[in-house]
Amino acid sequence: MSRPVKNMKTLKHDLAAVARHFQIWGDFVAAEPYGSGHINDTYASTFDQGGTRVRYIHQRINHLIFTQPDRVMANIERVLAHLHGKLQAAGAPDRHRRALTLIPTRDGRGCHRDAEGNTWRTYVFIEKAATYDVIESPQMAYAAARAFGEFQGQLADLPGERLQETIPGFHDTPRRFQALQAAIQADTANRAQQARAEIEFALARQPMTDRLIRAFETGQIPERITHNDTKLNNVMLDHATGQGLCVIDLDTVMPGLALYDFGDMARTATRSSVEDERDLSKVLFKEEMFEALVRGYLESAGRFLNRAEIDLLAFSAPLIT
Repeated sequence: MSRPVKNMKTLKHDLAAVARHFQIWGDFVAAEPYGSGHINDTYASTFDQGGTRVRYIHQRINHLIFTQPDRVMANIERVLAHLHGKLQAAGAPDRHRRALTLIPTRDGRGCHRDAEGNTWRTYVFIEKAATYDVIESPQMAYAAARAFGEFQGQLADLPGERLQETIPGFHDTPRRFQALQAAIQADTANRAQQARAEIEFALARQPMTDRLIRAFETGQIPERITHNDTKLNNVMLDHATGQGLCVIDLDTVMPGLALYDFGDMARTATRSSVEDERDLSKVLFKEEMFEALVRGYLESAGRFLNRAEIDLLAFSAPLIT
């Protein structure tokens, strides 16, 4: 399940103490920072359970980003219960590898609030699978895109009230454009003149910013339950088959547009360089990756997307980028 962080000698938190609040049995052996995420603090712990080593994932939710962690956890608990119900009804093998499994606290809740106000959750560690920060082949892009499409489809019939918005307006492009205009006007760091070329590039694209919102408001495309952070390293790929096994990092699962998810996949999977590359000669669009994303996503999501969503698929990539 992802990969351990290297060269970190100390833990910021007492993981043995954290783990004691969850329904984990056996003797605590060790813990280490885990993964490459920049938002939450993530750790892997090892327990000795009758002579067998078993691992778990513990995460401290970042309250600066997710200011209402109870909303985050309420969404996650509903989503995971639904996913496991679907997998069980379908007789899916390896059910606990195909969807995250929350370990409840000793008092039966989905998360633990410590004395410092931190919110902690614990998952079963998914063995024999990994995430990848760099997409190495079109086959990997295809597998991940197919998994995200399946994820959306599995949640299409989630019963009950609308999921809560954990970050309101997260992919609202017109709202983000208005924030950009306000920042340019304020120019609090006196950088607008230096960034004039980039600013003009952005301002010239204002007409495209509300196209998906207008399509939604006019009823052409529906609201769906979406992941909203479809970096390709948020899908675990099975070691044996290479298939997309499990979608992770569910903090931003909430109401949205399916096209936001596809556009963000394209943003992260089709670039030829790291995300913050400063040498623009190295920043290219990899067409073969885009084609793989389309194939994988439509193979699963094509079962429920409407005609307008499919027609706007390619447009969503430059919009979110």
